Amino acid sequence: MKKHLNLILRITAIILIVLFYFGYKIYKSVAGSEEITGKKENVPQPITEMPPLTKGTADWPNWRGPKLDGKSAFTGIKTDWTKGLEKLWEVDYLCQGIANASWSAPVIQGNRLVVTGRDDKNDLVFCINADNGKLMWMKSYAAEAGTSHGPGARATPFIDDNRVYTFGRSGDLACWMLEDGKLLWKKNVKELGGAEPQWGCSSSPFVFENKVIVQGGGKALVIAYNKMTGEVVWKSMEGDAGYSASTVITIENEPKLLVYHAKALSLLNPFDGKEIWRTPWETEYGVNATTPVVEKNLIFHTAGYGMGGQALEVKKDGFSVKWKNDVIASQHSDPIVIDGYIYGYSGESSGHNGKFKCVEMATGKEIWSTDEISWGTIIYADGYLICFSVKGNLYLVKPNPKGFQKVGELNKAMADVTNPAWTVPVIANGKLYLRYLQRLVCYNLKA
Repeated sequence: MKKHLNLILRITAIILIVLFYFGYKIYKSVAGSEEITGKKENVPQPITEMPPLTKGTADWPNWRGPKLDGKSAFTGIKTDWTKGLEKLWEVDYLCQGIANASWSAPVIQGNRLVVTGRDDKNDLVFCINADNGKLMWMKSYAAEAGTSHGPGARATPFIDDNRVYTFGRSGDLACWMLEDGKLLWKKNVKELGGAEPQWGCSSSPFVFENKVIVQGGGKALVIAYNKMTGEVVWKSMEGDAGYSASTVITIENEPKLLVYHAKALSLLNPFDGKEIWRTPWETEYGVNATTPVVEKNLIFHTAGYGMGGQALEVKKDGFSVKWKNDVIASQHSDPIVIDGYIYGYSGESSGHNGKFKCVEMATGKEIWSTDEISWGTIIYADGYLICFSVKGNLYLVKPNPKGFQKVGELNKAMADVTNPAWTVPVIANGKLYLRYLQRLVCYNLKA
């Protein structure tokens, strides 16, 4: 009897441990903050002599780059990675504490690199010298934030000439002087009836002419502020915010705004915010997180959770669905179009085992698929795709519809990766920037 009781107790203990483990995993994936591990530093003192603003020949001032297509203008990249890449500098202080995850990518104009971070009570904004990694200025503001995947920003800043715009997960949109970090104005979308979605306000601010545009959700699904003053220019629609950046498409010489919110892809007039049309697209969790891809009069958009993707052919008086399938179902990894082919990841980041694919843009036909590189994010430069896996590895891929062609790889390009490395790589002025939580690494990419 005693032996049977001991066996029952052991089995019960094992079951409880397993349930606790998987319950903790589910909690972390939905409501918890990724733990900050590896090397951590205190925020250093900024430099005392501020160099003047400069501009580079291949800056990266905003999400998806200057042409909103995920392509860097830099040419002359190093393609022989047999001896690795030269690390120019590294900082390890963007996230302070152990539960203040922040994911936004850096933006670069000349010698200024701006990236956001987080401590226990504040959103942080850092300006780092892109050439040597020295801290130029750091600013902050108090913000209460949820813990789902961390309280730090997801949205990537937007540099517009001598100003930079940041958007925190709690809905704070702020405008700063790029030169010295002076705060020019700050608004919160909740002031207009905005509502933070489950995983935080995430739409990267988008500057269009005299406006800066974000998704506010709630009673202010999309908001356009005057970029100079912060005054409201217009607000449009109601509903749950998505997690995607806005972008533009030009239709018969007229610019239109594409907004991928929680339940649909909508086309708006960017001058007054009026919705022109929408195509429903609602995932199980309202997560539309990839940026719609525009190629002439075609739009491709995709989402995970089994949704797949859809291509729309757009005309001035409306749109038609060109094709719809599940060949690419990307949770939050933006694809890139090259010479009429879509290159990108399909699958969800949690599994680490998504496929990298080539799909014909005009037809939706899968040309090839590979699992040789694990799920990740991509950027294009000088005829090559650079893929950064969620495990911290880096791959150089030659886009070729005839087949997958891996040219180089750099294992553990980002060290101490214990959670998925979600942040997209950035290339500007011959340098490659990788971000993982508190860490930002700069590699020399020049041949």
